[in-house]
Amino acid sequence: MAGPSHSVVDDLQAGATAVIFASLGLALLNSAGLMTGGTPGLGFLLSYATGMPLGVALFLVNLPFYVLGWKGMGARFTLKTLAAVTGLSLGVEAVRHVLAVQASPMYAALAGGVLIGTGLLVMFRHQASFGGINILALYLQKRAGWPAGKVQMAIDLGILAGAFFVLDVQRVGWSVLGSLAVNAVLVWNHRPGRYSPANPA
Repeated sequence: MAGPSHSVVDDLQAGATAVIFASLGLALLNSAGLMTGGTPGLGFLLSYATGMPLGVALFLVNLPFYVLGWKGMGARFTLKTLAAVTGLSLGVEAVRHVLAVQASPMYAALAGGVLIGTGLLVMFRHQASFGGINILALYLQKRAGWPAGKVQMAIDLGILAGAFFVLDVQRVGWSVLGSLAVNAVLVWNHRPGRYSPANPA
């Protein structure tokens, strides 16, 4: 049995919270010259390869995925995701301009990964995402019953393989650790039906 749906206010506060967490996490990774998986990873690849600001790159790489979101997850999900991606793109650029972040690679990988994973978890709980691979992961979970965290982890490894073209081996290694931290948050906390009234624990 499904619980009550979230109100518009619920969705707005969740989106703002998720943007803050994810923006800070991405800023930590960027400060150490790292990247992550998923669509942010594609954004990092585009940014590092071209010099494009990360926020702009994040927005651009998400554009092709909205068709899948509209067809597979519905208009409400897609519109919320578009708003979230726009907010994240602006948030990343805001952090870059107002907060001087400098972290060691180990801390950036672990703390940045946990922050991004928590932001994604908030979005998933409100039936939205930060676009791209998140849309694909949720689509496969809905249609095929595949756990979203595990699907994203597998795809992330493929995206991180592309990091060898723009980062040195050490930074790729730290980036893999950060991606594992992101997905560990999702695997441990995003379980369909776990928080339904029939199974509240």
